Amino acid sequence: MANKKVLKDKILLIFALFFVILSFSILLLLVIDIFIKGFSHISISFLFSYPSRIPQKAGILSSWVGTLWLMFGTALLSIPLGIGAGIYLEEYARKNFFSNLLEVNISNLAAVPSIIFGLLGLGLFARTFGLGRSILTGVLTLSILILPMIIMTTRESLRAVPFSIREASYALGATKWKTTIDQVLPVAFPNILTGIILGLSRAIGETAPLITIGALTYIAFLPTGPIKGDFPFITFKGFMDPFTTLPIQIFNWVSRPQRAFQEKAAAAIIILLLLVFFLNGIAIYLRIKYQRRLKE
Repeated sequence: MANKKVLKDKILLIFALFFVILSFSILLLLVIDIFIKGFSHISISFLFSYPSRIPQKAGILSSWVGTLWLMFGTALLSIPLGIGAGIYLEEYARKNFFSNLLEVNISNLAAVPSIIFGLLGLGLFARTFGLGRSILTGVLTLSILILPMIIMTTRESLRAVPFSIREASYALGATKWKTTIDQVLPVAFPNILTGIILGLSRAIGETAPLITIGALTYIAFLPTGPIKGDFPFITFKGFMDPFTTLPIQIFNWVSRPQRAFQEKAAAAIIILLLLVFFLNGIAIYLRIKYQRRLKE
């Protein structure tokens, strides 16, 4: 009987390794194909030119700037709300019917297709609140999209912190708030950071909800800059401007029949991949840094 279990475990391990290698090989082939087609098109002109109907002149300036605006706004809104909601639900909320219902709904929202959030953003933010096709509409839509992931990650990270840390803090006279902020949260933060980056990485590649809320596929201007000449020297008017993003620009070029636009799309995909890798690199660096600090 034991030999049969060992044999089954080995067979399952072989199947698992086979499909992992197969999946990775397919992904690697796709990435290599993209680099072959698009790498030669990456240049200063490509990065700092607006989209054009002429493939040789087409660039991604408005799309990568719009992506940065969108990611900055989404991070600014979703990270404090997500971490705060996770802390409240895990550390402060009483276990009752309302909190259980809230937990179930948050878990369900994490599995809802992104197009549903796009329809919500179109009906609520774009039309009811009158925000139109603005960056703010995109920020609010994507923030709702990734909030469940950040909340769930925060809760799981806090739950993984040993309760002895809390007991030691309470024994020294610290309040629950001081214990949570000064002792529990720093220990859980590296794992929370992983969830945040995963959420932002998902948001940065979303196309369906942005198309649904009316993000434009062709923009030959940039959002209003955040710096102005008179007091208070900062303006948020850019959040009310129309926008486009790298995924939308890629979708637009891929849907065109010309081979030159297909190659431009491959080049834009490379830039998007580098941006995602950059975000993940920051997450890895910060996680290692905080883990080292905790060990010290």
